[in-house]
Amino acid sequence: MSTIVSILIAVLVFGIVILFHEFGHFITAKWSGVQVNEFSIGMGPALMKKIWRGTQYSIRLLPIGGYVAMEGEDSPESSRTAAPQDEEDADEDDLNPIPVEQRTGIPFDHAKLWKRLVIIVAGAFMNFVLGFLVLLVFVGMDDSIITLKIHSFDEGALCAETGLQAEDEILAINGRRCFVPEDLSYELSRTENYSADFTVLRDGKKVQLDGVRFNTVTDEQGNTYMPPQIVVYAVPRTPMGVIRQAANYEIYYGRVVFTTLMDLARGRESINNLSGPVGIVSAIEQAVSVDWSTVLSLLALITINLGIFNLMPLPALDGGKVVFLLIEGIIRRPVPAKVQEVVNLLGFVLLFGLMIFVTGNDLIRLFF
Repeated sequence: MSTIVSILIAVLVFGIVILFHEFGHFITAKWSGVQVNEFSIGMGPALMKKIWRGTQYSIRLLPIGGYVAMEGEDSPESSRTAAPQDEEDADEDDLNPIPVEQRTGIPFDHAKLWKRLVIIVAGAFMNFVLGFLVLLVFVGMDDSIITLKIHSFDEGALCAETGLQAEDEILAINGRRCFVPEDLSYELSRTENYSADFTVLRDGKKVQLDGVRFNTVTDEQGNTYMPPQIVVYAVPRTPMGVIRQAANYEIYYGRVVFTTLMDLARGRESINNLSGPVGIVSAIEQAVSVDWSTVLSLLALITINLGIFNLMPLPALDGGKVVFLLIEGIIRRPVPAKVQEVVNLLGFVLLFGLMIFVTGNDLIRLFF
């Protein structure tokens, strides 16, 4: 498939993820009675815009983001959409041509604290909803559902000689519960000394197996890893089974994203392994070349990743806004606007710097 088609699919993926995220902010703001001045998909110059029921709906040139600009919210978009003081001074590209008489909502900062919290968190929540819907399709594409119950082992598998048995159902590895078969490979990739502690269900009883050892394989780059060498059962697909497995995959992806972020914070994972938009487009191009189920899996990972990352308590992210609101709830007054501006500006600078860094890494990997 051509690179142009892959880029168009990547734009579609980004658009869907952003649309769901911003729709979460938008619908809860409307429900809370907050005035929404603009709901935009994309950034930069407007390609299309229409005012309806007191809100301007826009599609903008650059498919790299989006925003919901609420009256009274401390954000660059909201400040740009402030109504002009003198209509004669307003140029035609002013982003808030909403007549005063059409504004039926209240400013964001006038809404009750709990409603503002709901509005901020709703974006990430909708990313998780999108992830679940995508995973429903992903799981439903197969005629069967893969379980964690062991059917057999590859010939010479060391794990079969050091504790595991056929008909065991894997419940946890190294104390971390397993939800989907991918948990097995993921947990083994994080295990040291080429052995792991298993909790299994055997004959209806939980059994703890310490020090289960695995064969090792060294690749061309000199990396040593442990292939599971385990064959598991598959069961027929049922509606409830699909729903349950989609939820399990959502937990799996969410935990992988969160664990990776924590590994970055602890220095266990290198920041050089991060990818930005260029790396994601490249990954989507590779996924498209495999099959559509791989594209769906990647879409679910991207939207869940965005939801979790946005909830991190960092300046300029939704999680940072939640921190300010929680502080307001504790001290019974808003954090001074100047403090918020300085902290958010610092956050924007750091995030922008990080974006430049990961994009540079993506380009190096792509061309060299």
